[in-house]
Parts: sequence; C-alpha cells; structure tokens
Amino acid sequence: MLILLAIYRSEISAVSSDTSPKTFVVQQGDNYFSLAERLKEENLIKSTTFYKLYLRLNRPSNTLVSGTYELNEAMSVSEIIRILSDKSNQSDSEVQITFREGLNIRQIANIVERKTGIPEDDFINKASDKEYVKSLQEKYWFLTDEVLNDQIYYALEGYLFPDTYNFSPDDLTSEDIITKMLDNTSSKLEPYRGQLENNTYSIHQIITLASLIELEAETDEDRAMVAGVFYNRLNNNWSLGSDVTTYYAARKNLSETLTQSDLNDCNGYNTRCTSMRGLPVGPIDNPSLSAIEAALNPTENSYYYFVADTDKKVYFTRTANEHEQIIAKLKEQGKWAS
Repeated sequence: MLILLAIYRSEISAVSSDTSPKTFVVQQGDNYFSLAERLKEENLIKSTTFYKLYLRLNRPSNTLVSGTYELNEAMSVSEIIRILSDKSNQSDSEVQITFREGLNIRQIANIVERKTGIPEDDFINKASDKEYVKSLQEKYWFLTDEVLNDQIYYALEGYLFPDTYNFSPDDLTSEDIITKMLDNTSSKLEPYRGQLENNTYSIHQIITLASLIELEAETDEDRAMVAGVFYNRLNNNWSLGSDVTTYYAARKNLSETLTQSDLNDCNGYNTRCTSMRGLPVGPIDNPSLSAIEAALNPTENSYYYFVADTDKKVYFTRTANEHEQIIAKLKEQGKWAS
C-alpha cells in the first residue's frame, strides 16, 4: 500500500523544475477530464491516468473556467487544477507560438488549435480558400496564380514563414495569424526578390523545391548539394523520386509507413510515381531561408542520387548501382534510416 501511495504521489508531482511559462488555452466545452491529453502533450503532467485518478479522488470544487492561462512544468497536478479553476489566473499577455521549419499546413493548424483554441478545420479551410487567397495577392507579390491550381491541397502551403510569433489573445482569428505569418514571409523574401523574379524557375517552383530540400537534408552544405542533385534530375527529365513528396501526397506523417499503393498513386505531388516528371504541383511544407537559399544557389555536382543515414549524414552517388551499394552498407551497419 505504501508503495502504491508513493507511486501515486510521484505521478501527480511536477514534471520538472522548469518554470518557463507555457500558454495553455481552455476552450468553451472543455472539462477537467478532457484536458488530460493536451496537458500531457504540453509536458505539464506525467500521466493522464494518474491525472484523472487525482480528479476522481479530489473533485474540484470550482467549475473549469475557459480562457488563456500560463502554466509550467514545475507545477503539480493540484497546482494546475487550482489555477484552471480560478478566472483571476487568466493571462492577459500575448500568446506566443513557435512554428518550426518544415511543418505543413495540417501541422501548423494543429498547433494553432492547441495554443489558441481556433479549430484546426477553421485554419485549414482559410489557408485553402481561393477567394481569400486572391484577396491577398495584391499585397503579397510572391503569391502568384500558381497557388490557385486545383491540384494543390492548401493554397498557402509553403508561404507561412516558420518563426516564433506573438499574438494578442483577444478575438484572435485564423486570418490574423495568416496575415502576420505572410507579413513575415514578405520581409524575409524581400532580399531575394530579384533572384526569385528573374529565375529560370518561377517563384512558386523555387518555394516548392525548397520545401523538398527542407525535409531531405539538415545542414546548409547538404541542402545545397541536394538542390544540385534535384536540378540534375530536372535538367535530364528524370523523376525526382523523393519519398517526402509521397508522404505529403498520401497526407501521411514521415513517421508513418508508405504502402505500395501510396507509391503508385499518381497525383500532382507524388514524385515517386514513375510517370511523373518535374516538380510537384506545390510546396509540401513551409521551408526555412536555408532551404530557399539552397534552391536559389545549388552546389553544382554530377550526382543523381543521395541517401541519409540515421545520423543525418548524406551520401551522394552518381549511379543507381552506387546508390544501392550505399543503402546495403547502411543496412549492414544498422544505419539505414528508412
């Protein structure tokens, strides 16, 4: 019994000693139990099971109050419940959201919902609304008519710049978030405007290529080399053969498994489809400046293949036979990343 009690006390204690504030939004319709998964995702509780057990043993006397709160990992379950039940603890400060490089619209929408309470579907629908996007074109020079292609999943994919943003929580909408992100994109792309507008490839194609490079390599050097490989394939009318495009085409996360059906499905994105040549119809994520610079300034080389190991080291080869030899060697060493 004493052992069980010790486990219980440990599991409802603070996750860590980190007091860095985390913005947590309680939405209308939430209850203490429904918050369990989100609290765990934010690393604010150790266990959803013991969190719910605490609630059953210590029924909160106050009703859960919707709003924006500041919590941290140094708070125990009892402290978190106490704060969420008192409206005076609501935060009037700005909501800070970080979108890392390489996230796609679906992933961004998920973060937006968790941080602000704006439903994922609301954000996704706004980022896909062609009439809305048309209204943005006069303000943002980089949004060309190519983003309105019917094959594109989300019109603004690729153009929401990855960064840390601060938003006022009052009456915050999807449009507010999108506008702030596009303003940042405009600022970040302005120094490259000449290169983007006077390139063999269109602005949309460069951003599309950058989105592939973003997910295929991590260092600036490797990204420029990967860009060179992609250009070699494009110049020789080869398929790009990039798995990351197949994941996006199938609306799967990179941690999921691709099926043969996914690989064979020919649509505007899947460059593994044997009949597809050239770039995907649009970006598959929102790339960093590093990836965009690589797309604009590739390292010229004579390679047509590349593969990364589990340590993110990228190997470049000229022929399919050399490529397969590298893969076989990585598998023997237990470093095959696929």
